[in-house]
Amino acid sequence: MTPILISACAGLSVLFLVLWLNRLLILVPGEDREFKDPLPWLLWFIWPLVRVIAYHVCALLPFSYLGRVEVRLRRHGVAYLMIAEEFIALRIVASFSILVIGYILLTMIHEWNPAFFAILPLLGYFYPDIWLRDIRKRQVDGVLRTLPSYLDFISMAVEAGLNFSGALELARKKAPAGPLANEFGVVQRDLRAGVSRANALKRLAERINIQEMTSFVNSVIQAEKMGSSLAQVLKIQAEQRRTERFQRAEKKAMEAPVKLIGPLILFVFPTTFIVLAFPIVMKFMQEGLL
Repeated sequence: MTPILISACAGLSVLFLVLWLNRLLILVPGEDREFKDPLPWLLWFIWPLVRVIAYHVCALLPFSYLGRVEVRLRRHGVAYLMIAEEFIALRIVASFSILVIGYILLTMIHEWNPAFFAILPLLGYFYPDIWLRDIRKRQVDGVLRTLPSYLDFISMAVEAGLNFSGALELARKKAPAGPLANEFGVVQRDLRAGVSRANALKRLAERINIQEMTSFVNSVIQAEKMGSSLAQVLKIQAEQRRTERFQRAEKKAMEAPVKLIGPLILFVFPTTFIVLAFPIVMKFMQEGLL
Protein backbone atom coordinates (compact mmCIF):
# COMPACT_ATOMS: atom_id res chain seq x y z
CA MET A 1 0.00 0.00 0.00
CA THR A 2 2.84 2.38 0.75
CA PRO A 3 4.10 2.68 -2.88
CA ILE A 4 0.54 3.23 -4.08
CA LEU A 5 -0.01 5.92 -1.45
CA ILE A 6 3.26 7.65 -2.35
CA SER A 7 2.37 7.55 -6.06
CA ALA A 8 -1.08 8.97 -5.35
CA CYS A 9 0.35 11.81 -3.24
CA ALA A 10 2.92 12.60 -5.93
CA GLY A 11 0.22 12.65 -8.60
CA LEU A 12 -1.99 14.94 -6.52
CA SER A 13 0.95 17.24 -5.86
CA VAL A 14 1.69 17.52 -9.56
CA LEU A 15 -1.99 18.13 -10.29
CA PHE A 16 -2.24 20.90 -7.69
CA LEU A 17 0.99 22.43 -9.01
CA VAL A 18 -0.35 22.47 -12.57
CA LEU A 19 -3.67 23.99 -11.43
CA TRP A 20 -1.84 26.62 -9.39
CA LEU A 21 0.40 27.58 -12.31
CA ASN A 22 -2.62 27.71 -14.59
CA ARG A 23 -4.33 30.07 -12.13
CA LEU A 24 -1.27 32.30 -12.07
CA LEU A 25 -1.11 32.26 -15.88
CA ILE A 26 -4.73 33.39 -16.10
CA LEU A 27 -3.84 36.46 -14.01
CA VAL A 28 -1.07 37.43 -16.46
CA PRO A 29 -2.26 39.97 -19.08
CA GLY A 30 -2.38 38.78 -22.66
CA GLU A 31 0.66 39.30 -24.88
CA ASP A 32 0.47 40.78 -28.38
CA ARG A 33 3.54 39.65 -30.35
CA GLU A 34 2.46 41.16 -33.68
CA PHE A 35 5.26 43.72 -33.58
CA LYS A 36 7.77 41.49 -31.78
CA ASP A 37 10.28 38.98 -33.07
CA PRO A 38 9.13 35.32 -33.19
CA LEU A 39 10.18 33.14 -30.28
CA PRO A 40 12.78 30.40 -30.85
CA TRP A 41 11.29 26.91 -30.64
CA LEU A 42 12.93 26.16 -27.27
CA LEU A 43 11.61 29.38 -25.71
CA TRP A 44 8.17 28.69 -27.14
CA PHE A 45 7.76 25.64 -24.89
CA ILE A 46 8.69 27.40 -21.63
CA TRP A 47 7.35 30.86 -22.46
CA PRO A 48 4.10 30.59 -20.39
CA LEU A 49 6.17 29.76 -17.29
CA VAL A 50 8.59 32.58 -18.08
CA ARG A 51 5.71 35.07 -18.34
CA VAL A 52 4.20 33.91 -15.04
CA ILE A 53 7.48 34.43 -13.18
CA ALA A 54 8.12 37.73 -14.97
CA TYR A 55 4.70 39.13 -14.05
CA HIS A 56 4.43 37.89 -10.45
CA VAL A 57 8.07 37.97 -9.32
CA CYS A 58 10.45 39.90 -11.59
CA ALA A 59 8.16 42.92 -11.91
CA LEU A 60 8.87 43.63 -8.23
CA LEU A 61 12.60 44.17 -8.84
CA PRO A 62 14.08 47.71 -8.67
CA PHE A 63 13.55 49.84 -11.77
CA SER A 64 17.25 50.74 -11.92
CA TYR A 65 18.24 47.08 -12.28
CA LEU A 66 15.49 46.42 -14.83
CA GLY A 67 16.66 49.47 -16.80
CA ARG A 68 20.23 48.16 -17.00
CA VAL A 69 18.98 44.78 -18.20
CA GLU A 70 16.77 46.49 -20.80
CA VAL A 71 19.73 48.49 -22.16
CA ARG A 72 21.74 45.28 -22.42
CA LEU A 73 18.95 43.50 -24.30
CA ARG A 74 18.67 46.44 -26.69
CA ARG A 75 22.39 46.40 -27.42
CA HIS A 76 22.32 42.65 -28.08
CA GLY A 77 19.43 42.93 -30.51
CA VAL A 78 16.78 41.03 -28.53
CA ALA A 79 14.76 43.99 -27.24
CA TYR A 80 11.96 43.05 -29.65
CA LEU A 81 12.02 39.44 -28.42
CA MET A 82 11.62 39.93 -24.66
CA ILE A 83 11.64 42.60 -21.97
CA ALA A 84 13.91 42.81 -18.93
CA GLU A 85 11.48 41.04 -16.60
CA GLU A 86 11.12 38.16 -19.02
CA PHE A 87 14.91 37.80 -19.40
CA ILE A 88 15.37 37.60 -15.63
CA ALA A 89 12.53 35.06 -15.45
CA LEU A 90 14.28 33.08 -18.19
CA ARG A 91 17.38 32.94 -15.98
CA ILE A 92 15.30 31.54 -13.11
CA VAL A 93 13.62 28.94 -15.32
CA ALA A 94 16.98 27.94 -16.83
CA SER A 95 18.51 27.50 -13.36
CA PHE A 96 15.68 25.24 -12.20
CA SER A 97 15.58 23.30 -15.48
CA ILE A 98 19.33 22.58 -15.50
CA LEU A 99 19.12 21.46 -11.86
CA VAL A 100 16.26 19.04 -12.55
CA ILE A 101 17.80 17.65 -15.75
CA GLY A 102 21.21 17.27 -14.10
CA TYR A 103 19.69 15.57 -11.06
CA ILE A 104 17.83 13.05 -13.24
CA LEU A 105 20.87 12.24 -15.38
CA LEU A 106 23.31 11.95 -12.48
CA THR A 107 20.88 9.83 -10.47
CA MET A 108 20.54 7.45 -13.41
CA ILE A 109 24.32 6.89 -13.49
CA HIS A 110 24.58 6.91 -9.65
CA GLU A 111 27.07 9.77 -9.60
CA TRP A 112 25.06 12.34 -7.65
CA ASN A 113 27.01 14.73 -5.43
CA PRO A 114 25.48 17.44 -3.19
CA ALA A 115 27.94 19.95 -4.67
CA PHE A 116 25.94 19.85 -7.89
CA PHE A 117 23.10 21.61 -6.04
CA ALA A 118 25.28 24.73 -6.17
CA ILE A 119 27.01 24.21 -9.53
CA LEU A 120 24.07 23.29 -11.77
CA PRO A 121 21.80 26.26 -10.88
CA LEU A 122 24.73 28.62 -11.52
CA LEU A 123 25.27 27.07 -14.93
CA GLY A 124 21.60 27.52 -15.73
CA TYR A 125 21.58 31.09 -14.42
CA PHE A 126 24.47 32.17 -16.63
CA TYR A 127 23.42 30.22 -19.72
CA PRO A 128 21.15 33.08 -20.99
CA ASP A 129 24.20 35.37 -20.79
CA ILE A 130 26.15 32.96 -22.99
CA TRP A 131 23.18 32.90 -25.35
CA LEU A 132 23.17 36.71 -25.46
CA ARG A 133 26.90 36.85 -26.23
CA ASP A 134 26.44 34.32 -29.02
CA ILE A 135 23.61 36.41 -30.49
CA ARG A 136 25.76 39.53 -30.23
CA LYS A 137 28.68 37.86 -32.02
CA ARG A 138 26.44 36.61 -34.83
CA GLN A 139 24.81 40.02 -35.08
CA VAL A 140 28.15 41.85 -35.43
CA ASP A 141 29.47 39.32 -37.97
CA GLY A 142 26.27 39.55 -40.01
CA VAL A 143 26.25 43.35 -39.99
CA LEU A 144 29.89 43.64 -41.04
CA ARG A 145 29.42 41.06 -43.80
CA THR A 146 26.28 42.58 -45.36
CA LEU A 147 26.72 46.31 -44.71
CA PRO A 148 28.58 47.06 -48.01
CA SER A 149 25.84 45.35 -50.03
CA TYR A 150 23.12 47.29 -48.25
CA LEU A 151 24.93 50.57 -48.81
CA ASP A 152 25.27 49.77 -52.52
CA PHE A 153 21.55 49.09 -52.87
CA ILE A 154 20.61 52.19 -50.86
CA SER A 155 22.91 54.44 -52.91
CA MET A 156 21.56 53.06 -56.23
CA ALA A 157 17.97 53.53 -55.04
CA VAL A 158 18.66 57.12 -53.94
CA GLU A 159 20.29 57.88 -57.30
CA ALA A 160 17.19 56.45 -59.02
CA GLY A 161 15.01 59.01 -57.23
CA LEU A 162 13.73 57.17 -54.16
CA ASN A 163 13.76 58.81 -50.76
CA PHE A 164 15.77 57.34 -47.90
CA SER A 165 12.86 55.32 -46.47
CA GLY A 166 12.03 53.85 -49.88
CA ALA A 167 15.70 53.04 -50.44
CA LEU A 168 15.80 51.17 -47.12
CA GLU A 169 12.73 49.15 -48.10
CA LEU A 170 14.26 48.25 -51.47
CA ALA A 171 17.56 47.28 -49.83
CA ARG A 172 15.75 45.00 -47.38
CA LYS A 173 14.10 43.20 -50.30
CA LYS A 174 17.16 42.88 -52.55
CA ALA A 175 20.15 42.68 -50.22
CA PRO A 176 21.22 39.47 -48.41
CA ALA A 177 19.15 38.43 -45.41
CA GLY A 178 20.63 38.91 -41.97
CA PRO A 179 20.46 40.92 -38.76
CA LEU A 180 20.96 44.18 -40.65
CA ALA A 181 17.63 43.67 -42.44
CA ASN A 182 15.90 43.47 -39.05
CA GLU A 183 17.69 46.57 -37.80
CA PHE A 184 16.74 48.59 -40.88
CA GLY A 185 13.19 47.32 -40.36
CA VAL A 186 13.29 48.89 -36.88
CA VAL A 187 14.49 52.14 -38.45
CA GLN A 188 11.50 52.07 -40.78
CA ARG A 189 9.18 51.49 -37.84
CA ASP A 190 10.66 54.53 -36.11
CA LEU A 191 10.25 56.64 -39.25
CA ARG A 192 6.61 55.59 -39.63
CA ALA A 193 6.05 56.41 -35.96
CA GLY A 194 7.13 60.00 -36.57
CA VAL A 195 10.74 59.84 -35.38
CA SER A 196 13.10 62.04 -37.38
CA ARG A 197 15.61 60.38 -39.69
CA ALA A 198 18.58 61.56 -37.61
CA ASN A 199 17.15 60.19 -34.35
CA ALA A 200 16.14 56.90 -35.98
CA LEU A 201 19.66 56.43 -37.32
CA LYS A 202 21.20 57.40 -33.96
CA ARG A 203 19.08 54.71 -32.32
CA LEU A 204 20.35 52.27 -34.92
CA ALA A 205 23.96 53.13 -34.10
CA GLU A 206 23.29 52.77 -30.36
CA ARG A 207 21.66 49.37 -30.80
CA ILE A 208 24.38 47.87 -32.99
CA ASN A 209 27.22 49.76 -31.28
CA ILE A 210 30.04 49.06 -33.73
CA GLN A 211 32.41 51.59 -35.28
CA GLU A 212 31.45 50.88 -38.89
CA MET A 213 27.76 51.51 -38.31
CA THR A 214 28.46 54.63 -36.23
CA SER A 215 30.61 56.02 -39.08
CA PHE A 216 27.82 55.35 -41.60
CA VAL A 217 25.18 57.03 -39.42
CA ASN A 218 27.36 60.07 -38.72
CA SER A 219 28.08 60.48 -42.44
CA VAL A 220 24.39 60.35 -43.39
CA ILE A 221 23.41 62.83 -40.66
CA GLN A 222 26.26 65.16 -41.67
CA ALA A 223 25.26 64.98 -45.34
CA GLU A 224 21.67 65.81 -44.40
CA LYS A 225 22.75 68.83 -42.36
CA MET A 226 25.21 70.14 -44.97
CA GLY A 227 22.97 69.44 -47.97
CA SER A 228 25.55 67.17 -49.59
CA SER A 229 24.72 64.43 -52.08
CA LEU A 230 23.45 61.47 -50.06
CA ALA A 231 24.13 59.02 -52.90
CA GLN A 232 27.78 60.07 -53.10
CA VAL A 233 28.21 59.75 -49.34
CA LEU A 234 26.68 56.27 -49.43
CA LYS A 235 29.00 55.24 -52.28
CA ILE A 236 32.04 56.36 -50.32
CA GLN A 237 30.80 54.55 -47.21
CA ALA A 238 30.16 51.36 -49.20
CA GLU A 239 33.67 51.43 -50.64
CA GLN A 240 35.21 51.99 -47.20
CA ARG A 241 33.20 49.17 -45.63
CA ARG A 242 34.17 46.84 -48.49
CA THR A 243 37.85 47.68 -48.02
CA GLU A 244 37.57 47.08 -44.27
CA ARG A 245 35.85 43.73 -44.89
CA PHE A 246 38.70 42.67 -47.18
CA GLN A 247 41.25 43.76 -44.57
CA ARG A 248 39.48 41.72 -41.88
CA ALA A 249 39.55 38.68 -44.17
CA GLU A 250 43.30 39.18 -44.74
CA LYS A 251 43.87 39.49 -41.00
CA LYS A 252 42.01 36.23 -40.30
CA ALA A 253 43.97 34.48 -43.04
CA MET A 254 47.26 35.64 -41.50
CA GLU A 255 46.15 34.54 -38.02
CA ALA A 256 45.23 31.02 -39.18
CA PRO A 257 48.80 29.58 -39.18
CA VAL A 258 49.40 30.91 -35.67
CA LYS A 259 46.17 29.36 -34.40
CA LEU A 260 47.15 26.02 -35.96
CA ILE A 261 50.34 25.78 -33.89
CA GLY A 262 48.47 24.57 -30.79
CA PRO A 263 46.62 21.67 -32.48
CA LEU A 264 49.79 20.72 -34.35
CA ILE A 265 51.86 20.52 -31.16
CA LEU A 266 49.17 18.73 -29.15
CA PHE A 267 47.84 16.25 -31.71
CA VAL A 268 49.71 16.06 -35.04
CA PHE A 269 53.37 16.15 -33.93
CA PRO A 270 53.07 13.44 -31.19
CA THR A 271 51.26 11.11 -33.60
CA THR A 272 53.90 11.71 -36.28
CA PHE A 273 56.74 11.00 -33.83
CA ILE A 274 55.04 7.78 -32.69
CA VAL A 275 54.66 6.59 -36.29
CA LEU A 276 58.30 7.41 -37.11
CA ALA A 277 59.72 5.98 -33.88
CA PHE A 278 57.76 2.70 -33.90
CA PRO A 279 59.84 0.84 -36.54
CA ILE A 280 63.07 2.09 -34.97
CA VAL A 281 62.04 0.89 -31.51
CA MET A 282 60.91 -2.47 -32.93
CA LYS A 283 64.27 -2.86 -34.72
CA PHE A 284 66.20 -2.21 -31.51
CA MET A 285 64.01 -4.68 -29.60
CA GLN A 286 64.61 -7.41 -32.21
CA GLU A 287 68.36 -6.88 -31.96
CA GLY A 288 68.24 -6.93 -28.17
CA LEU A 289 69.40 -3.37 -27.73
CA LEU A 290 66.33 -2.48 -25.67
